[in-house]
Amino acid sequence: MNLRKKFAVGMLLAGLFLSACGNEGGNESKKADGANKQEASETIKLGNSAPLTGPLSIYGQTTNNGIKLALEEVNANGGILGKKVDWVEYDDKGEITDAVTNYNKLMEDKVDAIFGGVPSKPALAIAESSVNDGVLYITPTATQANITEGKPNVFRTCFTDPFQGEVLANFSKEKLNAKKVAILRNQSSDFSMGVADVFEKKAKELGMEVVADESYGDSDTDFKAQLTNVRGQNPDVLFIPDYYEKVALIAPQVKEAGIEATLVGADGWDTVLSVMDESSFSSLDNSYFSNQFTLEDPSEEVQTFLKNYKEKFGEIPSTFAAEGYDTVYLYKQAVEAAGTTEWAKVIEALKKVEFKGVTGSFTYDENNNPVKTAKMIRIENGEYKFDSDAGTNK
Repeated sequence: MNLRKKFAVGMLLAGLFLSACGNEGGNESKKADGANKQEASETIKLGNSAPLTGPLSIYGQTTNNGIKLALEEVNANGGILGKKVDWVEYDDKGEITDAVTNYNKLMEDKVDAIFGGVPSKPALAIAESSVNDGVLYITPTATQANITEGKPNVFRTCFTDPFQGEVLANFSKEKLNAKKVAILRNQSSDFSMGVADVFEKKAKELGMEVVADESYGDSDTDFKAQLTNVRGQNPDVLFIPDYYEKVALIAPQVKEAGIEATLVGADGWDTVLSVMDESSFSSLDNSYFSNQFTLEDPSEEVQTFLKNYKEKFGEIPSTFAAEGYDTVYLYKQAVEAAGTTEWAKVIEALKKVEFKGVTGSFTYDENNNPVKTAKMIRIENGEYKFDSDAGTNK
């Protein structure tokens, strides 16, 4: 073989070797590139995917409002690590396919972290997409348990569905002295089904009798048949774990059916009064739901947040707004502890964080879920009233 041929063969073999090495380390290279790409940048870029239109838009809009208020404050006070923070947002309408598309857009935007995926289904899709890239992802509001499980780069600011189910069963037993409970659940909703399953199991463990377990679908608007069955069992508590728009339809029909049970729900009830006519408010009198935030918290942090939010947006903040707000300051604390925006180092800082925000104080457990205390909220005369602390997910 002449010298020219030997050289060509050598170059070919070298190319194959480098190609193999490149494929073997492809994910790590991608992570390293993403982790370090803005170290020399003058700004920090954050972004999210949220339902800004569609039936769940109130959740996405208020979450983003909380985030934007916090970012405005942060930038007015010198930014993070001396850098201004930029923000980009995309509308996913609460749909999984749109959420994944938006995730890819955010990665193309070279964001330093992703917040959002407000409802659990799109949040889970983003979380699963994010694992291979290693990008830091914090959902402010998505409560489904498996969003963070087995995903070291994924965190949440809110507590989980299983925790709510246990809290609400304990509250029904200890505070409401319930002996018989009924469940009315949305079989089309992972959120509703997940909380209901844990509530049912815990209620039985506590010695309460589950006398009815009725279900409906997302498109249902008439609940007469299910409520007739519930009324026949005369429960002390009727548990309705669903989002606000369904609760707004169900509650007046519960009253019309002559059911005298105390209504109990999960954090999806937040903002329910905003979509109800005042003439229907009485159907929710003396009902309760678990939440992560109370407007009646007298602390300076919460009262300042309430004042600034109302001045900026002309309305009272929801829990979703408070969780979005806290997520920004949580990220800021972790980045400043890490001294960098590099994903892996911020993730390690988050695992060790001791955070105090408007939704409470917390550290993280082994599944990147915050260890925090639930609040029970009572609805009375068209207002949300703090009732009690209702347990911590230790």
